[in-house]
Amino acid sequence: MARQPRIDLPSVTQHIVQRGNNRLPCFLHDNDRRAYLHLLNEALIKSGCRLHAYVLMDNHVHLLATPPAAGALSQMMQQLGRRYVGQFNSRHGRTGTLWEGRYKACLVDTHDYLLHCYRYIELNPVRACITDDPTDWPWSSSAANCGLTTDALLTPHPVYQSLAATPTERAITYHALLRSSLDEATVNQIRAYLQQQRALGRDSFRAMVEAKTQRFAAIRPAHRPQKPTTSTG
Repeated sequence: MARQPRIDLPSVTQHIVQRGNNRLPCFLHDNDRRAYLHLLNEALIKSGCRLHAYVLMDNHVHLLATPPAAGALSQMMQQLGRRYVGQFNSRHGRTGTLWEGRYKACLVDTHDYLLHCYRYIELNPVRACITDDPTDWPWSSSAANCGLTTDALLTPHPVYQSLAATPTERAITYHALLRSSLDEATVNQIRAYLQQQRALGRDSFRAMVEAKTQRFAAIRPAHRPQKPTTSTG
């Protein structure tokens, strides 16, 4: 059976994750990470997609990006993935696949959910117990979004820009948000929608996505509920 295309709409932000095959590392040293970011920049320019947040972990990558047209993010990820794997294999004398199948992506509502995804992505090194301060991890957008450095890869999302009137105030406000960890229910919700590649947001957002794509946009239960038993008493 052919795989269904991902739910995809122009100008609707998507949260993307791509993992190493069998959860093995896709970055062996910092030169790999630098190469990935260089290729990501080229892919962003070619596709016209706008990147808002990212993190490179040892065996997976998270991106938060907005496409200018349907299909643009898929084209960006295909170009980036192929070129990176070719360079990685050449650099490390290996052959074969690097990624664990296709990347996963979910659409994200511009309400509170989008800033939750910003934080979910940039707090990855904290949840992995690599650091207590996400801005210390050099392979993410955290320091730039907190105003501690600049990052040419990033385009601030309008929701991020609405945090305050000036860049300095926005960075301070976002930094304060980032210091408060996400609750477990929010983390689990983001993971579930990303795993099933649906539309993370309010009911009205999912209804809009379903109307435009003619696709189911909510997550399905992990297990079907048991049928009720007939009482004999």
